[in-house]
Amino acid sequence: MGMLRRLGRRTLRRTRRLLGGARYSFIYHPAYEYVVPGVQFDPLRGQRVLAFLHDEGLIGASELTRPLPASFEHISRIHSSEYLESFDLPETMEAVLGYRTDEDRWQEFVDVQRLAAGGTIAATRLALRNGGAAVNLIGGFHHALPDRGLGFCLLNDAAIAVAWARSRGFDEPILIVDLDLHDGNGTRAAFSEDSSVYTFSIHNETWDESPAVADTRIALGSDVTDDLYLDVLERELPSVLESFRPGFVFYIAGVDVAAEDQLGNWQISAAGLLSRDKYVVSKLRESRRPIPATILLGGGYGNKAWRHSARFLAWLVSGEELHPTEDMDAIVRRFRRIESEASSKSHSESPGSGQADWSLSEEDMQLIVPSESRDMRVLGEYSRHGIELTLERLGILNQVRAKGYEYPSVTVHADASLGHTIRMFGDTTQQELLMELRVRRDRKTMPDMQLLYAEWLLLQNPQKQFDEKRPRLPGQEHPGLGLLAEIVALMVVMCERIGLDGIMFVPAHYYMAALGRRHLVFVDQTDAVLYEAIRGAVSGLGLADATRAIEEGGVIDSTTGLAVDWHTPLMILPVNEALRNRLAHPDGEAEKLPQLEMALSR
Repeated sequence: MGMLRRLGRRTLRRTRRLLGGARYSFIYHPAYEYVVPGVQFDPLRGQRVLAFLHDEGLIGASELTRPLPASFEHISRIHSSEYLESFDLPETMEAVLGYRTDEDRWQEFVDVQRLAAGGTIAATRLALRNGGAAVNLIGGFHHALPDRGLGFCLLNDAAIAVAWARSRGFDEPILIVDLDLHDGNGTRAAFSEDSSVYTFSIHNETWDESPAVADTRIALGSDVTDDLYLDVLERELPSVLESFRPGFVFYIAGVDVAAEDQLGNWQISAAGLLSRDKYVVSKLRESRRPIPATILLGGGYGNKAWRHSARFLAWLVSGEELHPTEDMDAIVRRFRRIESEASSKSHSESPGSGQADWSLSEEDMQLIVPSESRDMRVLGEYSRHGIELTLERLGILNQVRAKGYEYPSVTVHADASLGHTIRMFGDTTQQELLMELRVRRDRKTMPDMQLLYAEWLLLQNPQKQFDEKRPRLPGQEHPGLGLLAEIVALMVVMCERIGLDGIMFVPAHYYMAALGRRHLVFVDQTDAVLYEAIRGAVSGLGLADATRAIEEGGVIDSTTGLAVDWHTPLMILPVNEALRNRLAHPDGEAEKLPQLEMALSR
């Protein structure tokens, strides 16, 4: 009978949820299950919570949203450029984790923190839109300061979401209620001079005594019990709500205050934790108008931490005090099916001038058997995050967004033999390829010089159509993206940082050489003479028609009467003065070359 009554209650809850619609949103991604080496953090914490809520009939796929990683555009509103550039340094890894791990694990950690920040942005967007509460099943990385990371916190997701809301025009006061065991020092530092953001933290020890214009920080020491904790909360929070009158709240509901927490030093009971959470939410609901909120899980260590969050969120959704079962494995397996449904939902978050893409044909690429050894950094220097940050700082990603690709994503494939391939897609599904750039170091072409060899560069806009002003050029599947100059600038920046002397291209078609001729120099003077002769022959044609005429045998050598084929010359853009001077003073061979005369076949 007990089992039947329980099943009946679950059915009733599901019916109420379906009839009443989704009151709360939950942000979750399977990548949240990242294992931090050496930390007693349950990677399945968020999934266990959602599995319990689903098993109790409190949520379905309609309440779940998968986040996108926060872009550097959003992140840089809080964190300094110098700090973001330091992500690839071992010192940053050690400061955040307390030790050094291998690069793959570190890059996964960076990915998860960016995804968590994107999840908190998504929760904030949904809470603002719906006027209720949204829960990110990770987050609350409150130790990350604007200029450095600490305590397993690389990016301050709550601060980033606050800045995101401000960028979208939300100008009401924002309160951050941080009830994690540890001090929210990073969040306080981020808004130390911003009176429109109030940081409220009750913790065991204060990490930083630096002043802030709008904050409450209360350190209670160790071995705190329910009575003291709840007494301080009930005494301090109402006055802040009354005087500050927030229009939005971030609640970091850390459960590392629990008595059984494996890293904590407080003695808060499960009942005390639930009383805390119910009190905070009740104060938001009792306000002159209900205050929308983003809820973050915060800290909690050990394989039982999820239970406290599950109790709170079950009460939040249902108003009932429900207790998780001991064995969740079967429930988690059932939940995985409905979580996969959420992945198909839509997620949170000047046209080109006809300029051609500077691409190489596959036939011109030298096929090499891949080596087993891999260098995961582009040119030995840039991680994927480093490439994306550079694209952001150069304004390239913003220009891509302006072309209608709101969530561009970047991937890097590094291979010691084939080189390094950077791809940019129009969204996170990676269906629309916008850019593909393959580069490697070249030490042979110019003696005593090191070059960045662009073996392949494709720029295209799949959403545009060819027309009279934008005709199809040989080798094109879609019109160009209109960002050739910007991508060349990216390569110049890479050369300057790494200390390379110049950039080398092999134009597979005439129009590519014509587009680059203003800034690039032919390595071989014979190629320069040949190019000028061809250019003279097709001078009355546009780039598309000229390229087509050459490739269809329409340009004739006046001396031999034979068609002139386009071959693939080497062209170099010098980055430093030494290479520029060398290319400006060739070895005197140019004047010995015969002048070529060519004509367009009619």
